[in-house]
Amino acid sequence: MKVAVLCHASAGGSGVVAAELGLQVARAGHEVHFVGSAQPFRLGGQGGMHGPYFHQVSAYAYALFDQPYPELAAANTLTEVILEHGVELSHAHYAIPHATAAIHARAISGRTRVMTTLHGTDVTLVGLEPAFRHTTRHAIQKSDHVTAVSRYLAQHTQEVFGLDREIEVIHNFVDSDRFVRVTDPAVRARFAHPDEALLVHVSNFRPIKRAEDVVQVFARVASEIPARLLMIGDGPERPRVFELAQQLGVIGRTHFLGSFPDVETVLGISDLFVLPSSQESFGLAALEAMSCEVPVVASNAGGIPEVVEQGVTGFMADVGDVDSMADAALKILRNRDLYLQMGAAGRQAALTKFHQSQIVPQYIRAYERTVMGALA
Repeated sequence: MKVAVLCHASAGGSGVVAAELGLQVARAGHEVHFVGSAQPFRLGGQGGMHGPYFHQVSAYAYALFDQPYPELAAANTLTEVILEHGVELSHAHYAIPHATAAIHARAISGRTRVMTTLHGTDVTLVGLEPAFRHTTRHAIQKSDHVTAVSRYLAQHTQEVFGLDREIEVIHNFVDSDRFVRVTDPAVRARFAHPDEALLVHVSNFRPIKRAEDVVQVFARVASEIPARLLMIGDGPERPRVFELAQQLGVIGRTHFLGSFPDVETVLGISDLFVLPSSQESFGLAALEAMSCEVPVVASNAGGIPEVVEQGVTGFMADVGDVDSMADAALKILRNRDLYLQMGAAGRQAALTKFHQSQIVPQYIRAYERTVMGALA
């Protein structure tokens, strides 16, 4: 099977999943072509006889266009790839502009089918903007098959857009060989003393991630036990979070690492992952932490309850309830047996429910059925 993939190149969840999936599909013997403005960062030059290959979408400046047209440029490049390589399926990760570009390329070439995977903000944020609402609905409705990364997101999409079409749920997956516990004390010593608990948060620092709540939780924890906090990522809320850490007097024990490339190592040395988002379609970062045997304290928002099992792999609380989250964090960090049990349960979930060997075949079966026209 020959597959084209459209996705964001950034370190966000949709780009991570798209890149990792493309690699796995290529390793399964299928030919994979990525189409985008930049190579997805997780590809990292990996590939083999079946790719993945990368085809760059060119930017075009013209005096009459007061803004770029990424959908048209992507549709044009994708059409070239379809015609030159005989692509049978175009897999769009994100409704706009990728699904719309794939649908446009399908109309031009007449040779491909379109499968769209919804990742979250393409529906819950961008898709609800009046400027994009009808376009998003059209992209979902006109795709040959649609998947979503959680039951929550599938139901939410059907409700907000008034859709009666099937949306297949295929959860995200984790590379459990890469995301593992790091036992070398020298690595951990770079960030914390042996007697200090190490808390971590990974996000793009958008308002829905509520990164300020992470600092609030940490301040309460650090007032009770020796602890340090690692904040990984960057985004618009980062200056406010930094200022709050100063105001609460924990800036000396909080490390802002920016877009740290070696996320798996940081997760592998941590003791607790904090995810207080107001909206989360799945919670891939939480799953990656679980794979590293790190318990999770999170909000019970969106698709997080499909990843974190309450009282088993971590604890969840209502959005904004930093007191309950801090209490849950202290309960885990003060009870060594509970901490180890939750860590082991998280690792087990990563190895069974969310392992790539379980999830990737679901995508390949969906590819095959879509190409055969069995799905509408």
